[in-house]
Amino acid sequence: MTEFNAMVAHQDAQGEIELRHEVVDESFLPEGDVEIRVEHSSVNYKDALAVTPKGGVARAYPLIPGIDVAGTVTASTSPEFGVGDTVFAHGQDIGTGRHGGYAELARYPAEFLVKLSALSTAAAAAIGTAGFTAAMSVNAVRAHGITPSDGPVLVTGASGGVGSVSVDLLAGLGYEVVVSTGKPDAHRLLRDLGAAEVIERIPAPEDKVRPLGKAQWAAVIDCVGGKTLAYALSTLKYGGVAAISGLAGSAELPATVLPFILRGVTLAGIDSVLLPIEARRELWAQIDGGWRPRHLELITHDVAARDVAGVLGSIVSGGVTGRTRVVVQQGF
Repeated sequence: MTEFNAMVAHQDAQGEIELRHEVVDESFLPEGDVEIRVEHSSVNYKDALAVTPKGGVARAYPLIPGIDVAGTVTASTSPEFGVGDTVFAHGQDIGTGRHGGYAELARYPAEFLVKLSALSTAAAAAIGTAGFTAAMSVNAVRAHGITPSDGPVLVTGASGGVGSVSVDLLAGLGYEVVVSTGKPDAHRLLRDLGAAEVIERIPAPEDKVRPLGKAQWAAVIDCVGGKTLAYALSTLKYGGVAAISGLAGSAELPATVLPFILRGVTLAGIDSVLLPIEARRELWAQIDGGWRPRHLELITHDVAARDVAGVLGSIVSGGVTGRTRVVVQQGF
C-alpha cells in the first residue's frame, strides 16, 4: 500500500490542536473516483480556522487541512478524468470534513474536480479558493450592471487573498478601484495591482457609522464584515451592490435597512463552498481561458508544506498579504 507524506492536525483532550508531519498510507484517504498526486495547495483563512481551537470549521480530527488541491490524476474510475489529467479541487468539505491538500496524495469524487487546460497546477493553486471567490465577486458586480463609467469600486481587506485578486481583476477590466487596508507596507503592492487610491481601514476608529453616509461607491467588494461592511453599505451610491464573502473583521452587521430602501442597494452573498459543480467548472473555464489575475506572481509567495503551520498561525491575525501557495511535492 502506497505511503505518502502529509500534514495532519490532531486535537487533544483539552481541545488544543497540533499540526504535524506524518507518513500515512492510502487507507487514510476517503473513498472517491479519482486519485490525485497533489502538487500544490494554498493558505486560506479557513485553513487557519481548521487548526484553531473552536475555529468552527473542522468536523473531526485527525484531519489533513488544505481547502485547495491542485495536481495530476494517478488513478481514476471516472470516464470524465484520465491518468495524466491536471485537475483542481475545492469547495464542499475538502480540508474541513474530508482530507485536503496538505498531503502528497488525495482522493475525491469526480464531481468535486475541475479539469485544467491552459493553467498549470501552480497557477491554479495561486488563484485558489480566494482568487475564485474574487472572480465570483467581480462577476456579481458586473452582473448587477455596474460598469467603469458608474464610478469607483471599493475593495475592503484589500491586502488579503480575495481582496488583492479582486483589485487586480477589477483594474484589468477598467474600473477605478479604491482600496481599504490597515497595512501601510501593502500600499505599493496594491497600487502595482492597479488601485487608483489607497485609504486606511474604514471606518476610522473615531468615526461613527451613520445609517446613510455620503454616497461614494458604485460597488463594494467586502472581505471584512462588521462595521466596515456597515460603513460601506451606508456609502454606496443609488442602485449599488456589495459583494460580500468574508468576516475577517466580524460576523456582525451593525447596519440599518435605510441603504436598501432609500438607495436601492443590493447585498450579494458570495459562497464558493456549495456552488454547484457546473457553475464552478464554468467559472474555472473562464479563468483558465484567459480571464485571470494579471499580476498573480506578484502577489504569490511559496511555502513548503512542512512549514505551513507558521503561515496558518499568522493569517488569522492579518499577518499575510496576497496569496500563499503551498509546495507539496518536494515540500516535505
